[in-house]
Amino acid sequence: MAGYADQSRRRGARGYAICTSGRSGSNLFCQYLSSTGVLGHPLEYFNGAGRRLLGFPDYPDEPDEQIECVLTFGTGANGIYGLKLFPEQLARVARSVRWTEQLPGLRFVLLERRDLVAQSVSWLRAEQTNRWRAGMAAQAPEVYDAGRILDLLRRAARDNARWRVFFARNDISPVIVAYEDLVASPQACVDRIARLFGLEGRAPIDASKVDLTIQRDALSAEWTARFIAEQRNLDELDEL
Repeated sequence: MAGYADQSRRRGARGYAICTSGRSGSNLFCQYLSSTGVLGHPLEYFNGAGRRLLGFPDYPDEPDEQIECVLTFGTGANGIYGLKLFPEQLARVARSVRWTEQLPGLRFVLLERRDLVAQSVSWLRAEQTNRWRAGMAAQAPEVYDAGRILDLLRRAARDNARWRVFFARNDISPVIVAYEDLVASPQACVDRIARLFGLEGRAPIDASKVDLTIQRDALSAEWTARFIAEQRNLDELDEL
């Protein structure tokens, strides 16, 4: 891990976990937060394959080492760290370590998307093309698939429910951020995280450090409308 989790870095003393699901705008949110220079560097530290794919070839798979990365690479000069995770990542890590006990001063953020159909359409398109971020080249064509959109809609709903149960069971009141609010007013959403650490007004987004953009386009809107028109059914309750 030399060169990635540099042990000479300041170790995190307090921080936050962004709990979310796929295609919720989390990569963009993380860039906004990191760009401030005072809210750590949130990434999917519990995703070894993803970190290696995105430029860190020596990134570990062991949860203990990944937590060390959160507390070093994920931490800014002021000692605040950040991380992002999906339900399946938490389930895997929790089997081997008591991760929350190793992350001091941990706060929670829930990032959700109100429009679950739009989220599922975005998920399908990324899944088919392997284009998970704006700027990445599509590796395959995208084809409308109502059945798969429905599968992903159920998955998004399950992910949201799993986080809600996690917070309720542990008597946690997370900061809740909606993707739609993030798109409309990114600084206001960043300010809500800054407020957790007494940094109101002192965490401006640095646009020069944000290179991600919204991937949603006219095709996304077309597929979303088509799916709703085809699948609308007020006489049946769906199974999750």
